[in-house]
Amino acid sequence: MAVHAHPDDESSKGAATMVRYVHEDAEVLVVTLTGGERGSILNPAMDRPEIRENIGEVRRKEMAAAREILGVHQEFAGFVDSGLPEGDPLPPLPEGCFALQPLEVASEPLVRSMRSFRPHVVITYDEQGGYPHPDHIMCHKVSVEAFDAAGDPDRYPGTGDPWQPLKLYYHVSFSMERFERITALLDERGLANPYAEWMERMKERDYPQWEITTRVVCDEYFETRDRALIAHATQIDPNGVWFAVPMDIQREAWPTEDYHLARSLVDTELPEDDLFAGVRESVRT
Repeated sequence: MAVHAHPDDESSKGAATMVRYVHEDAEVLVVTLTGGERGSILNPAMDRPEIRENIGEVRRKEMAAAREILGVHQEFAGFVDSGLPEGDPLPPLPEGCFALQPLEVASEPLVRSMRSFRPHVVITYDEQGGYPHPDHIMCHKVSVEAFDAAGDPDRYPGTGDPWQPLKLYYHVSFSMERFERITALLDERGLANPYAEWMERMKERDYPQWEITTRVVCDEYFETRDRALIAHATQIDPNGVWFAVPMDIQREAWPTEDYHLARSLVDTELPEDDLFAGVRESVRT
């Protein structure tokens, strides 16, 4: 189970990993906590009045297309996008949005999904949300809450029979080590580095770097990941930075998607190359 804040997050973080496990006959469910109703249109070709006026509906259709490409199951938890507040001072979040929900209210649909789908592994964001969007930070909180509560029969009554997931991971999508390796290969070929500004911002903000405990080789599925990203046409410019590094460099520099093992109820040896390490042995016994 991959828990995400908005439509398109599932395609920009961990998508190739999910496709790999789908091809290995795992059942994969993406839970999208909000509808992305307050998302900006980031692809200039899609910035039209009829799309701006119906952005929530458009993003649901984009999610359906991406879901088919990835081969995963997907469901919406039903909360409303909080938007990304900007300004100094920051404006208050909109009334009723996801990030302002009480923790138990925000977590209940995810507990219900865990008890219904019965995942062994859950993937989510770290305490910073991967980046400090209020919905991403709330996504972390509800994922941890649901992971801890889903197996407890006394918590969240009426949401199904208890089920305890066995491992909880955080995405480590933007490690400095990865950027530096890509930069080195780009320099060798005399190519510009599209990530230069990102790297500078990360250094300026002293961005926290989680230990990578688990590297999942999935470069075979990078093209599928990119097709799913492009399906989110309001959010992803096909001529933008996501696709600026040649595929062969991406594969040579960093053929994995990376994770930090935050919780494990099974024995496993670090570092790992499989999210199901320890789970397969536990389930067999």
